[in-house]
Amino acid sequence: MPLVKSPPTTSARDSPSSSHRHSGSGFHPFGGRFSRHFGEQLSPDDAYLSYHDVRLTREDVDCIRNDWLTDNAIAFWEEYLEHEKLTNYPKAQIVLLRPSMSFLLLKTPDPLSLKSALPDFTNTTHIFLPVNDCRQVDVAEGGSHWSLLLVSVIDGVAFHYDSLYPSNVQEAKLSAHRLSQLVGKPFKFINLEDSPQQENGMDCGVYVCLLMQHLLISRLLKAHAQDKISMSMRGKEVDATGGRREMLRIIEARRKEGERRRS
Repeated sequence: MPLVKSPPTTSARDSPSSSHRHSGSGFHPFGGRFSRHFGEQLSPDDAYLSYHDVRLTREDVDCIRNDWLTDNAIAFWEEYLEHEKLTNYPKAQIVLLRPSMSFLLLKTPDPLSLKSALPDFTNTTHIFLPVNDCRQVDVAEGGSHWSLLLVSVIDGVAFHYDSLYPSNVQEAKLSAHRLSQLVGKPFKFINLEDSPQQENGMDCGVYVCLLMQHLLISRLLKAHAQDKISMSMRGKEVDATGGRREMLRIIEARRKEGERRRS
């Protein structure tokens, strides 16, 4: 069963302000260079899974089970999408920025100073960025809410999906503005008020992960070149509980793969 779905009678393609052009495209991976633990040394007992540029801890995995997702957990999901989904579309020029970049964009007055830590956006068509409401980047586990920013660089539009609307509007606007400075192109900010809304105080990060996967795969990667694509999530239902189970299933499968390789 899909983790993001729509009732049969509901169409998500009736919002002209949330449509844009699709462009097929080279993918610029961006491995997370900044740790949620802000330099803390992890003991071997804390480590649960090393997956490309992310090292998940037992705490991260426990949070995926039934708590507010850490930025490390969201970074793992982005690594998974990059290495196991995006690689099937070698011409895609889509960037998944890590949650750590959300903190840095909000903290850094001059975003151009971050260029060395970022991919080359010259040919990028779309940028995904998890947005957090914490502006104290030196405080681990800061912030209380995640939302998702999807920038269509080719259309000059930044779409914001907030499962506790309108909690992160200001942070998302600032992030979009600073991304526009990095890309060298102005973005029209669209806050999608019809985004699916969470039913508790813990699922915001799961919503970010599942909406990112749906928008990336179903709306962008599977679309035909030059198609008009709706970016609205109106009428969509998000299965957060199923999403947590799927994330844990993937983590356990990759962990077993690692154990087999080492044996």
